[in-house]
Amino acid sequence: MNDITVMLGRSMKHVTRSLDTIITVTITPIAMLLLFRYVFGGAIQAGGGNYTDYLMPGILLIAIASGVSYTAFRLFTDMKSGIFERFHSMPITRSSVLWGHVLTSLVSNGISVAVIILVGLVIGFRSSAGVLAWLAVAGILALFTLALTWLAVIPGLTASTPDGASAFAYPLIFLPFISSAFVPTETMPGPVRAFAENQPVTAIANAVRALFEQQPVGSDIWIALAWCAGVLVAAYAGAMAVYHRKIA
Repeated sequence: MNDITVMLGRSMKHVTRSLDTIITVTITPIAMLLLFRYVFGGAIQAGGGNYTDYLMPGILLIAIASGVSYTAFRLFTDMKSGIFERFHSMPITRSSVLWGHVLTSLVSNGISVAVIILVGLVIGFRSSAGVLAWLAVAGILALFTLALTWLAVIPGLTASTPDGASAFAYPLIFLPFISSAFVPTETMPGPVRAFAENQPVTAIANAVRALFEQQPVGSDIWIALAWCAGVLVAAYAGAMAVYHRKIA
């Protein structure tokens, strides 16, 4: 734990000193929130209520998907700089190097989500959720962040260029647009609707939205948790296998 704490502190310093990271992870999702609220919101009917409330889960998921791309980029930079070899020559737990990056993603994305929610409250987002519902939302978003972050570790360790390391996040950022994050899936044509209703972002967005509104979550929360847990386990196993091959 001491080794992980040191690596977490090192990686967090890199984040706070990187202006482009702050802009991408926080300011860009806020800009999208304002765009959908004040430009597209008047033309979109979704959920029959406040559109800001409807779109907030999708904005949060996009922010997380954007943020985890920097985990891949920072890992790639460490691999190419030779700092991994230096760390491995020290009496530390080898896996702490990866966990430092992963927990940095969890912390930085948590801060980004909190800032976006505060901005949402300013422009009209309202939630009737109680403490337990907010904790459930935090748990789902944390699990989603961990799943995508461990997925990001794999290209971070295997990519040959910085662009290749972070490019994996582009499909993840695009995925919420083909889901129930911004409009109900019932409005989509057949094949698109079928894809949207059977991909993980829809279940996660629906579960978070229901928790925010104190509505019954039904099966969405279990589907969301199953997707997140499945991706997390597979990504963690794949990332550790790649890491052990790299340091062998």
